[in-house]
Amino acid sequence: MKTETAPQIRHVWSGNYVTGRKRKERLEAHLATCVGVALRDKEAGVGGLIHLLLPEPTGLSKPVNPVAYATTGMPLFIKALCEDGARRKRMEACIAGGALVGPVKSLDLDLDIGGRTAEIVHAILKEEGIAVVQSETGGCFCCRLGLNLDTFESSILPMIDQPFPSEEEFRKPGIGEIADSIRLVRPIPQVALKIARMMDEGDYEIDQVASEIKQDQVISARIITMSNSSFMGLRKRIDSIDRALIVLGEKLLLQMVLSVSIELYFFDTLQGYSLCKGGLFKHAMGTATVCEKLARYTGKAPPEVAYTAGLLHDIGKVVLDQYISKAFPFFYRRTQIDRVDICKAEKEKLGITHQEAGGLLAENWLLPENLSDSIRHHHNPESATKAHELAHLVYLADLLMAGFQTGQEIKGLNMDNLPSRLQTLGLTTSQFPILVDLIPEKILHDSL
Repeated sequence: MKTETAPQIRHVWSGNYVTGRKRKERLEAHLATCVGVALRDKEAGVGGLIHLLLPEPTGLSKPVNPVAYATTGMPLFIKALCEDGARRKRMEACIAGGALVGPVKSLDLDLDIGGRTAEIVHAILKEEGIAVVQSETGGCFCCRLGLNLDTFESSILPMIDQPFPSEEEFRKPGIGEIADSIRLVRPIPQVALKIARMMDEGDYEIDQVASEIKQDQVISARIITMSNSSFMGLRKRIDSIDRALIVLGEKLLLQMVLSVSIELYFFDTLQGYSLCKGGLFKHAMGTATVCEKLARYTGKAPPEVAYTAGLLHDIGKVVLDQYISKAFPFFYRRTQIDRVDICKAEKEKLGITHQEAGGLLAENWLLPENLSDSIRHHHNPESATKAHELAHLVYLADLLMAGFQTGQEIKGLNMDNLPSRLQTLGLTTSQFPILVDLIPEKILHDSL
């Protein structure tokens, strides 16, 4: 008896669309505030999926990717499908996403980006005469929009649709157990610690650091692999640290050393916080990239320091991941359904938050005080005393990643003080779409 093979899953990233004819492939987009639209013409055997970031361009002085915006992306998407053989009068649409950034409050008119994106999508489809057969938008939930190019059936599923394992008898870890877990985390590589301090002080001794990098075979190999990934987009292959220094430049090379050093920690974790393979590291890299962009935009911290703080902000999850994995249903329910801050859920179940665990780990590693402070307070940045504005930048980068690059890890953020937190950085809620537009396209590829 011939067994059917499951279609290969192809992720559609924000600001992109994929179209195609009948084949064994499932297109899928992970959505929170972003809006996804699946279109199909079953008679022609053509379909596609678009992942929209914002309602319309924000006017930022940067190269515009028209596919990222509903007003410009939808016409291009429909045109591409027609060029593949689809006809508007036969097309059917499935729409999902558009969740609120946070709880319903007076600032929703400024922050309901997803709702406005969905409205524009519906208006364009109506004007084009395309029927909407399924639409689930709004609310506060993350989802996965899929289109099977073999059957042209669309679906809107929870972020995790497999049955939860029964929650085993869970015993809250004692203070001594947490302390042992922190102590057992291996020390950060000395070259990475040196670079973190150099970033903080703005004093680069690149020749000496490059020599130390070359002595660490694991870090050297990973840097060369990352340099040659599609994410970097380099035309010439890099085969040595010296070549990487020439091609990438000293600052980018130093950031890469920090990144691969932290990657070694996050890939040791279990299926606790992560919602996908390497989810913790992908989120850390994305937060670092966005935090650096925010620092440049606001001028509130040196961009290199902001990158480092964003990269390290969730390091405490390395300590707690083993406990999260044993009580995953509880944490998923509390953060994704009850919409409570992850730190509140951690305190309820473990008696310690990943902020606190990360702060203790940072002290053990002798990280600079401003980095330790931002790690310890990135969910409540107003409590930071050594790095007040840096902690606010990390909080905002974390929030943007959670809302617009979803599907990587369990995440729940406290939105109660967002207006005042934006004000600390010299920003207003009306600028929120501009901040979203700062997120670089394709922060991470699966191949990274």
